[in-house]
Amino acid sequence: MIKKRFSEFADKVRRQANLPARIKLWSGEIFDLGEFSIPKIVISVTSPLALPGLITPTLDTLGTAYVNGHLDVEGQLTDIIDMSYLLTRLGDMTSTGKSVLEKAAQRLMHTRASDKQAIQYHYDVSNAFYQQFLDKNLVYSCAYFENGDEDLATAQIKKLDHILTKIRIRPGQRLLDIGCGWGALVIRAAQQHGAHCTGVTLSQNQYEFATEQVKRLGLEDQVTIALCDYRDVTGQFDRITSVGMFEHVGRANLVSYFSKISDLLTFDGLCLNHGITLSDADHTETKHGGGRFIDQFVFPDGELPHIGQALKAMQQGGLESLDVENLRRHYAKTLAIWSRNYEKNSASIRQMVDEQRHRIWRVYLAGCAYAFDQDDVSLYQVLCQKSGQPSRQIEWSRRYMYCAA
Repeated sequence: MIKKRFSEFADKVRRQANLPARIKLWSGEIFDLGEFSIPKIVISVTSPLALPGLITPTLDTLGTAYVNGHLDVEGQLTDIIDMSYLLTRLGDMTSTGKSVLEKAAQRLMHTRASDKQAIQYHYDVSNAFYQQFLDKNLVYSCAYFENGDEDLATAQIKKLDHILTKIRIRPGQRLLDIGCGWGALVIRAAQQHGAHCTGVTLSQNQYEFATEQVKRLGLEDQVTIALCDYRDVTGQFDRITSVGMFEHVGRANLVSYFSKISDLLTFDGLCLNHGITLSDADHTETKHGGGRFIDQFVFPDGELPHIGQALKAMQQGGLESLDVENLRRHYAKTLAIWSRNYEKNSASIRQMVDEQRHRIWRVYLAGCAYAFDQDDVSLYQVLCQKSGQPSRQIEWSRRYMYCAA
C-alpha cells in the first residue's frame, strides 16, 4: 500500500533529519517530518501521483510533481529548496547515470534542427518574460560582482567589460559573439571599443530585439546580428566570444565546436569561452536528478561537461588555454537576484505564461542558485588562442585584466 510506504518514509525523515515541514494529503491526513510548534514549510499533496516521487525523492521527481500541480508548497522559497535537497540526500539514491542507449542517443541529438528547436523552446518565451527578472540590457548569463555589493545592472556591465578586457579588444578588430543573446556584448564592444562585431543566435526573439537595438543606437555600420547556426559562420575574426553557449553543444561535439572556433580565429586572435560546468568529474549529470528536470522542462538537449573535459576538448580542437577563472560565487549571486526578481514580479509573470511554466522557472532559478552555491555546478571563463603560437604572444601576467584604464 503506497500510503503505508509513505508513512514509513515520513518516519524515516523525522528520525534522521527532523525537518520543520508538514505534509498534508488530499485525504486530510497530516504527516510531520520533524518536531516543531509551527512548520516552516507545508507541502499539500493534491494527487496520489505525487506520492512515489516523495517516497523516493529526487530533484526531478519533486520538481515534476510541483510543476504538474500534484503538490503545492507554502513557505520561503530558499527554505523549500534547502528541504528539497535534504530529502533527496535521504532518498535511496542509487545510480543517476544514463544507460548505454541513452548515451548513444545524446550523441545524435545535436543536429542543426534539434539545436534550433531547443534554443527557441528556452529563449523564445517572450522578451517581456525575461524583462521581469533580468537587467535592462537583458544579459542572461553570470554577472561579475567585482566588489560583491554591486546591483545587477552594474555587475552585468562589469561582466561585459571583464570579457572585453580579457580578450584585449581594439578599435577596428572583428569580433564574433557566438550565442549573442539580446546583443549586449556586441553593442558594448562597438560603442566602447570601436570593434566591428557579428553576433549570431538561433532565437528569433533575440535576433529581432538585438537587430532593433543596433538600429536604434545607430550602430548598423559596426554591428551585424545574424539568425544562424554557429556551424554556418564563415570568415576570419580577431576575437571570438562564447557566453553561455557551449552548454547547448553537447559533450560529444565539444571538439568539433572548438575546432570551428579555431578555424574562424585569426593566427594571432583570442577567444573567450564563458560556460557552466559540472563539478563532479566522474559523472555526466548534476546530483540528485536536477539535470533530468532541467533537460525535460527548461533546457532540452543541454549537457554540461566538467572543466577538465572542456579544457581537453579545447586543446584537441586546436586551442591553447591561457587563463581559467572560476566565477561560481558570482553565478550563485546572479541567480539569487534573478530568483528574487522573479518572486517580486510573480503576478505579472503569471499574466504572461501558464501556471506550469511559471512554476518551472520559479524552481529552476532558485534551485540553480542553490546548486552553484553548493558546488554542484560551476562557471568558468577560459581565455585561449590558437595552439602552436610562439610564447611572445602570451602576456607576462594577468594584471592587465584587472588594472585596465
